Amino acid sequence: MSRCRPPALRNTALLATALALLGFATLSAPVLAAEAPADVVYATESGKAAKSLILDVVHAGTRLVAVGDRGHILYSDDQGKTWTQAKVPSRQLLTAVYFVDDKHGWAVGHDAQILASADGGLTWSKQFEDLKRESPLLDVWFKDVNSGLAVGAYGALLETTDGGKSWQDVSDRLDNEDQFHLNAIAAVKDAGLFIVGESGSMFRSADWGQTWEKLEGPYEGSLFGVIGTAQSQTLLAYGLRGNLYRSTDFGSTWEQVELKAARGSLEFGLSGATLLPDGSIVIVGNGGSVISSSDNGETFSVFNRPDRISLSSVTAAGDGNLILTGQGGVHTTQPNGAEINNKKAGL
Repeated sequence: MSRCRPPALRNTALLATALALLGFATLSAPVLAAEAPADVVYATESGKAAKSLILDVVHAGTRLVAVGDRGHILYSDDQGKTWTQAKVPSRQLLTAVYFVDDKHGWAVGHDAQILASADGGLTWSKQFEDLKRESPLLDVWFKDVNSGLAVGAYGALLETTDGGKSWQDVSDRLDNEDQFHLNAIAAVKDAGLFIVGESGSMFRSADWGQTWEKLEGPYEGSLFGVIGTAQSQTLLAYGLRGNLYRSTDFGSTWEQVELKAARGSLEFGLSGATLLPDGSIVIVGNGGSVISSSDNGETFSVFNRPDRISLSSVTAAGDGNLILTGQGGVHTTQPNGAEINNKKAGL
């Protein structure tokens, strides 16, 4: 992959049909919270929203909240059996969502939009957008109800210290001269924050985002996600062609994790992960890939769903099962990713 910035779109996400909807343009100058438009346009209500493209799902307490295409935000209070569409002041593709507690959450997406909820995902307001960027934010993380960061295309790094009332561009904190896309941000136990992105780019912060160190990672291809494990200083970074790497020292050194599928090495891209309440890890990706680890990421079992759908995120359903999102919307599955109604068939 080129180490310089091309004039055309560089695809940053595993689900290319979703995240290549808009061409990316250059970053604008640092900005504060944008003024809300006079006429708010809400996401169209649809009975098929739960079957449309859904890119991320998380917990807001016991509630599940999912985001995706056309500004759709859905919530479920029955472990994913039924979903209700929230009223959302956006029709843009939403790429990620994060709740810091059972009430306060933020969702990000195209047009650098940032939406916020203070009632567990039932209602949403638009806190920020920057139409001049013509590029998406791809992930969001909050330390508490006041302090948060969002990352995205062309090295975008935005920060708030007042719960999103204002957002400031702090991209210059990163040594990212090529403006590589930043695809994911996550906290690492007893360590700090970690960002991964295009061309294997990696950055870590031991002071929760105030200063950042650029790392030479183990892989030159795009990394789509990062997750901290239940073990101190330990994290996993994953991306194209089943590439998965593990570090036990906050990214100073890395070991590749071998993934063996039924027909050889797993070569599907990996795009989303979750740390389950029992400390086990589940990562999902293209080709219906669902991989699981119960030893802090040292080894993984691999399952590929027969439908081979592209998956973008995963979380616990709350009853021992999983909620998967991606192509075809939200899916409630067995712990290994297989459809519940196919349990007797061993799928």
